Amino acid sequence: MSIHKSPSVQTYKLLLYHRALHPELFGIQDRRTIDQSDYEFEGWIMPGGHVLRFQVGNHCVSEAVLDHDAQLPQRGLLMTLPCLGEKEMDQVVEETVGYVTSVQTELLSDNLYLATFNEMRDFAQETEAMWHTWLDGDGTQNLSILDVQRYKREIHAQSYHLIGSAGFVLRTQTIFEVA
Repeated sequence: MSIHKSPSVQTYKLLLYHRALHPELFGIQDRRTIDQSDYEFEGWIMPGGHVLRFQVGNHCVSEAVLDHDAQLPQRGLLMTLPCLGEKEMDQVVEETVGYVTSVQTELLSDNLYLATFNEMRDFAQETEAMWHTWLDGDGTQNLSILDVQRYKREIHAQSYHLIGSAGFVLRTQTIFEVA
């Protein structure tokens, strides 16, 4: 397989909302919900992206990582963060939800991408994470993973989005907590 570097990875963004997002806006491949005494959590995975929703009482915070945002609402949008390089941010929303995230991206050679793809697919199977593979128009393998850990007052979520046509790996680490 030959991987052709593509500038489309520059369109990846992390969007943070102070509201829930509607599932019909996304091509959801898998979802997971967690009901805890202090909070509710829902995670969705789709080709090349994910959505996380964390709710405490009437306060809801949603994170979306996507390669596009044309169809997404502007209402409730707190922040947009381009997913290039390494970035970190933390925020408390309405004094009820703590949010911390980090984003890292890499562009890999063909061989390193394939090794990473296989390693991450094995990781997803071993940890029972949500994952989805698909082929792009050139027949290149792609992979999205969402791995979630539940704690009494917080959720830890790690995502990995591997885009073969660009040799692109996007990793996010997010913590939602009851503030």
